[in-house]
Amino acid sequence: MSFDPIAAVTQNDPYPGYAALAARPELVFDQARKLWLAGSPALVRAVMDNPACRVRPVAEPVPAAIAGGSAGQVFGLLVRMNDGARHAAPKLVLQRALAALPLEAARRRAVLLAQALLTGPGEAGVPPAAGLHGRTGGAPMAAGAARLEGRRLSAWTFDVPLQTVASLLGFAPSQLPALSAWMRQFVACLSPLSSPEQLALAQHAAQCLLDSFSDLLRSAPVAADSLLGAVLAEAEAAGWDNAQAILANLVGLLSQTYEATAGLIGNAIVALLQAPQRASEGGLALVREVALNDPPIQNTRRFVAEATRIGGVELRPGDVVLLVLAAASRASDAANQAFGFGHGAHTCPGQALAETIAAAAIDVLLPAQAWQQGMYACRYRPSHNARIPEFFKPGEAA
Repeated sequence: MSFDPIAAVTQNDPYPGYAALAARPELVFDQARKLWLAGSPALVRAVMDNPACRVRPVAEPVPAAIAGGSAGQVFGLLVRMNDGARHAAPKLVLQRALAALPLEAARRRAVLLAQALLTGPGEAGVPPAAGLHGRTGGAPMAAGAARLEGRRLSAWTFDVPLQTVASLLGFAPSQLPALSAWMRQFVACLSPLSSPEQLALAQHAAQCLLDSFSDLLRSAPVAADSLLGAVLAEAEAAGWDNAQAILANLVGLLSQTYEATAGLIGNAIVALLQAPQRASEGGLALVREVALNDPPIQNTRRFVAEATRIGGVELRPGDVVLLVLAAASRASDAANQAFGFGHGAHTCPGQALAETIAAAAIDVLLPAQAWQQGMYACRYRPSHNARIPEFFKPGEAA
């Protein structure tokens, strides 16, 4: 087929091709990419529900490029990179901890950090890492916050979610910038497009992140009403006592937040730039619409571990299925399911938190400037699966 679902991720308008794929009732083989494509909601659900279809190849649970280092250690223990018993207990722990999170407290924390990061260092105070039930007040928007260069706006979309979740976990305000910097380097280990130099930095960053969480656990009693306290309590209740896996999945909470929620914020900004009148809808409505119609996570893969049949096709061990989530979410029979947040056993437990943080960020940004078409241009970061815009103003170096 002429449609390239990998290249589509970073194209300005991949959605006509996605619509055609979503209308196909059977798996389609992409001869160029040597994999099967699933684009309809029914097919995506069928593949995700099939135990023969795994999140990693049986012979390569950790990508060879990072195996043996700290990044590989984290990757191999992440709940979303495992199936079966290695997935079930950690997933239950994270699911329960995130479900107990007071979303209004998370929203207030996100608002304060978004404001502080917009106004710049020294112009607004970063909120303390209080417990989740602690009350926080609002911070005033500084005059001139709207005069953002595109590069700064792009960085803001990453820093707000990362620093919000890090703050909820219990990190001090002074630690947040370093966590952002390390995470920026670490996520390179998740991309097949990264250079050897980027992968080396990712290994170092992974160790720094693991050390930061180890220090956080040792430095003081963990607040029972913090997100970290909730994770530890649920881990004890579930009998999940793998200390290395717990540390890795705490890093995973930040890595998932860093890219996926940044893309949610960024694509909501793109929607505003295309139709400035949508500012009246408010952050949450924009974010939820974007999650369905321009999601940050556009596709994911499944690796066939044993013979099975899906969508009229006999799949063999070693086959790869590309789930085109962005096609499925926009289909008329999707039932408003945002497939970018997964499905079934691999449904993302942080969807409500991600939408809350992204909506808070947009609500801070909306009154900061008058929105006009063309006030920013954007391009998409190179990626095989994530649609994350980078912004620049006309005349600003892209």
